[in-house]
Amino acid sequence: MDAIQAAPPPPLSRWQSTWRYLFAIITGAGFWTATFYNAYSWNLQPYLVLDLLLGAVSVVLMRWRRRYPLAIALLVSAIGGVSSAASGAVIVTAVSLATRRKWREIVPLAVMGVVASVVYFETQPGQAALAVSVLFTVVFVSAIIAIGMYIGARRDLLATLRERADRAEREQGLRVQQAQVTERARIAREMHDALAHRLSLVALHAGALEYCRGLSDAEVANAAAITRQSAHSALDDLHQILGVLRTLETDAPPERPQPTLVDLPSLVQEAVRAGTRVQLHNQIDNLSGAPDAIGRSAYRMIQESLTNARKHAPNTAVDVTLSGRPGGQLVLEVRNPLRVGSGTSATPGSGLGLLGLTERAELIGGRLEHTTSGGDFVVRAWLPWPA
Repeated sequence: MDAIQAAPPPPLSRWQSTWRYLFAIITGAGFWTATFYNAYSWNLQPYLVLDLLLGAVSVVLMRWRRRYPLAIALLVSAIGGVSSAASGAVIVTAVSLATRRKWREIVPLAVMGVVASVVYFETQPGQAALAVSVLFTVVFVSAIIAIGMYIGARRDLLATLRERADRAEREQGLRVQQAQVTERARIAREMHDALAHRLSLVALHAGALEYCRGLSDAEVANAAAITRQSAHSALDDLHQILGVLRTLETDAPPERPQPTLVDLPSLVQEAVRAGTRVQLHNQIDNLSGAPDAIGRSAYRMIQESLTNARKHAPNTAVDVTLSGRPGGQLVLEVRNPLRVGSGTSATPGSGLGLLGLTERAELIGGRLEHTTSGGDFVVRAWLPWPA
């Protein structure tokens, strides 16, 4: 059974390819020199020439060792059985094949290597004992294969580490992008909830100043004052919300506290001063007892509902009902009559207010619905209230 599929061998640089050829030539020359003295003493000069030519052929065959690894390794190993000058090429091609770590290739190479080496030693003049030749051959071939497999395993490890690093970098980039998208959505929701209420007041009273010609000086001054105050508050909200988009600084001021249920009476009073008829029916004894996340969401839901009533059904009465207890649910309802006729506000809207409120409720495990009932437009929300 083959080992784990090895990573494709990386391309060789000019120097990496050169030193492999130099190693094969120098090693082959060393073995051929040792054979030279032995063969010369036995008057085998023609054999030395043939040995040298076969060694040169083996070095040339190294060029295709990566394209045809098994065929080249077996051919060069077979040449090494009759040529000492091919020894360097035998080592390089065998190591190159072993880096692939495929036993169906390594086993034939090992068999060919052992046979060729034994043949070489047994055909040399003054050969050693067969047992010595076999022992040396097995150790030599095993060492070459082990070195090649180690190089292949190390190559696979480095490739795996690079892949993991690349994957971790990509995943980190995706997490950062997701965090940015989430933060932008949160900022957009906060901007809509906070600014729509203020700007609807500005549009309402600016419209009154534009179309109501018979207002007294006191009424004009009061409408202008409310317009100025609402615009100033909207600018403050915008400044605070956009502050989170700045580059984070160590000396940046802390984020201001967000409104909760405790601030609900102030919101109702502000709407009443702006001319909206609002009745708050509070059935909760302690508004500060609700968790901040729940209270903030309820505040924004009521604020957006008042804004919608002011834009789409001006001059109607709005009833806000709040009930609930710890360990159960916080229930809120905002009800206002549907506007009869076409006298709706010209204030533009994003069309995403109710959708944003629904998302806000679902994010904290609650739910929100909006419907018409008995000629009224009703917004109801059920928010979890932990004990």
